[in-house]
Amino acid sequence: MNDKFWGGLSLLFLLVMEAGCKTNSPTSQTPIISSTAMAPIPDTTQKINSGIPEWASKKGTYNPSITRLSDLIHTNLKLRFDWSKQQAIGEATLTLKPFFYPQNTVVLDAKGFTIKSVKLITGSTNKDLAYKYDNQKLTINLDKTYNRNQEYKILIIYVANPNNLQVKGSAAITSDKGLYFINPLGKEPNKPQQIWTQGETEANSAWMPTIDSPNERMTQEIYLTVDQKYITLSNGLLVNSKKNTDGTRTDYWKMDKPHAPYLAMIAVGEFAVVQDKWRNLAVNYYVEPQFANTAKAIFGNTPEMMEFFSKKLGVDFPWQKYASVVVRDYVSGAMENTTASVFMESLQLTKRELQDTNWDFIIAHELFHQWFGDLVTLESWANLPLNESFANYSEYLWEEYKYGKAAADVLNLKELNEYLAESETKQEPLIRYYYKDKEDMFDSHSYAKGGRVLHMLRNYVGDEAFFTALKNYLLTHQFTSVELAELRIAFEDVTGEDLNWFFDQWFLKPGHPDLKITHTYQNGQVQLTVIQQQDSLYTPVYRLPLKVAVWEGSQKKEHNITITEARQTFNLLASSKPNLVLFDAEQQLLGKIDHFKTQAELLYQFNHVNQYLAKYEAITKLTDKVNDPQILKMMRMALKDETPQIRSAALTALAKYTGTESKPVVEELRETAKNDKKSIVRADAVTAIATFPNVDATSVLEKALTDSSYAVVAAGIEGFITTKNSQVATQLKQFDNTKNNEVLRALSGYYARFGGPAYFDWFMKNVQTIKGENLYFFTQNFGGYLMNFGAQVDLKQGLAKLEDMARHHETYFVRLAAFQALSIASDPETQKLLLADIKAKEKDPKLIRIYSSMVE
Repeated sequence: MNDKFWGGLSLLFLLVMEAGCKTNSPTSQTPIISSTAMAPIPDTTQKINSGIPEWASKKGTYNPSITRLSDLIHTNLKLRFDWSKQQAIGEATLTLKPFFYPQNTVVLDAKGFTIKSVKLITGSTNKDLAYKYDNQKLTINLDKTYNRNQEYKILIIYVANPNNLQVKGSAAITSDKGLYFINPLGKEPNKPQQIWTQGETEANSAWMPTIDSPNERMTQEIYLTVDQKYITLSNGLLVNSKKNTDGTRTDYWKMDKPHAPYLAMIAVGEFAVVQDKWRNLAVNYYVEPQFANTAKAIFGNTPEMMEFFSKKLGVDFPWQKYASVVVRDYVSGAMENTTASVFMESLQLTKRELQDTNWDFIIAHELFHQWFGDLVTLESWANLPLNESFANYSEYLWEEYKYGKAAADVLNLKELNEYLAESETKQEPLIRYYYKDKEDMFDSHSYAKGGRVLHMLRNYVGDEAFFTALKNYLLTHQFTSVELAELRIAFEDVTGEDLNWFFDQWFLKPGHPDLKITHTYQNGQVQLTVIQQQDSLYTPVYRLPLKVAVWEGSQKKEHNITITEARQTFNLLASSKPNLVLFDAEQQLLGKIDHFKTQAELLYQFNHVNQYLAKYEAITKLTDKVNDPQILKMMRMALKDETPQIRSAALTALAKYTGTESKPVVEELRETAKNDKKSIVRADAVTAIATFPNVDATSVLEKALTDSSYAVVAAGIEGFITTKNSQVATQLKQFDNTKNNEVLRALSGYYARFGGPAYFDWFMKNVQTIKGENLYFFTQNFGGYLMNFGAQVDLKQGLAKLEDMARHHETYFVRLAAFQALSIASDPETQKLLLADIKAKEKDPKLIRIYSSMVE
């Protein structure tokens, strides 16, 4: 065993997963093994060769909005499916017209098709049309030149072959082949047969001919012919369902409000449909039958969200129905197709799993897109934050409304840290027309940073102006496509203020403020000095209107200041030396703030500022001083705080305590592990006890194994690893057949270290069934297991499995984990050529960049 491969959270996993809510997990994960041999450094090949910072904005080519020559009015689509060949057999009738200028040709997006015929529909007869096809674009010669007032209809008979496409993708959407057949031959045990689509960014043209651009809009009718055992779902309403003489059934779905082609969707599978409603609209949840009894527990807040967002925005939910469908092997976290959002299978939870996991954030995110993205759509992918920043911010709005300000601020800090982590290697404008690939837009800028910028805008203009401007923006631009200027104008029309300064520095310029704050007191004044430390060659000097709070005794006074210079001093009246100066009193600024505070000031801050971010700062900055009696008292008070994340932060600090009051501290940790109402806090308490110096944690860890929460069970298993207890494998066997991914991940860490050769088959079985980020860590643990016990098991078979995953797994970060596992599972020289070959044949741009940055 080589201990350098065992430890904390993999930085590399955070880097490759930080693209935002489409892939993020709702709970923190604690892996047991991470490969430091592969130098987990940021995903970038931009080396520092010329003094240019690694993070500095790097322009690609200019990407304008697509020029609209033709306008797609309506799509009528008839589809049936060949499961064995993974093909869609289609008949598409498209109604089009010239957008403005006369046209005698039309160019459609149609990726990987076999074109059977192209005809012009003219009354009772159809006329063959000449066309050219290059496997991506279908260029059709019309029978004459049409002007913008003349519509025409084209019938295209075709076969869609999505598996023949070269697959690309982004960190948020891992594949772009559009149409997916899951377990098509029915040979994979415990996996349903399904068909589903994923259209963003321009992948729907892999299963239907269209103009695959976000600034296009169409109405649609889709006829889906399937075996009668299957349930179907598409946009709009199910008009009718007809049984056919061959044993199939044809479902007719109609979408009579226009939307962008990338928002069209279909799903086919043996779903249970759990019915709900909002006002008079159907709100249904499509899940696998075994999850029908928990579907409302998972999705049941959807109608309340629809009511909340409708009232908050002043614009009612704008569509005919709303459905949520969970599918297997989804290539993203979720997708906001109009009237029917698709979600990854991680949302399907048992009653026991629901204790640990709340998916409200992703459900709110996709729902809010029905306004921002579907009703009003971005004009080009350069404007992606006009979709994703709003959907990201909806998570904050929902948390604030449903669970309180502290819960929302927990999310705010998480999103801020996610963006700041990305900013170490990448700082781009939010709205950016210069990029190498449109998929690059799906990053923590468009999601996390964008949401925080909207929070600052709301804070600056006030709630009434913020939501009035959003209402006007939605109503003015509904069923159209927009760019940033139209959002700015909506706010200026309401506030009466020129807001170019705000939109320019936050949306159109890269970076963020990096502030150093100092304060002194003399002669009845607090002298506050603010230095903007960011490199102004690449990042603006910001205009920052904010509040500073000064406490004299128990009295708080707020001062409004506006920072406009690189170095600026403000004099704030105070009759005595303040107990605390809190910069950005509303805790809303996006950026880095370095403000030194004494221990006394931080203690005062914890006790007198009833804000999550202020309390969290005090705890984290004083963690290393936990042996001080005053700090210890504060941490023990924090264990009783109403915010779970404050209790968890205090647990992390208390685990480091080595003073004379160890016994009562340990008793409080035990009490928290046993009785805290939040399972994640109980889990953190178990972890704290396992790391507490000179404490026998065995009884607590054994008790954790009986907890009703899987998170606590997993923490107990990981605690046995931390305490190096190699004698509990027999006790852990009770979990060997669990289906909970978090527990399986924890077990893989234990067995990788202490399991022995008998667990080889267990690893081989579960590496094929575990999902998501847990599979990332499980796979790395499998590499650790082979490293430790390879001489006693079928090492060749294990390495072959890892090689297959590294080359062929559909999820890029799983391929990365398998690559890392291979690097530690056998002699480096033996694997060197294999790893080089895997790197050379990888086609995903993200992995190519990561591999190129790894130290040999």
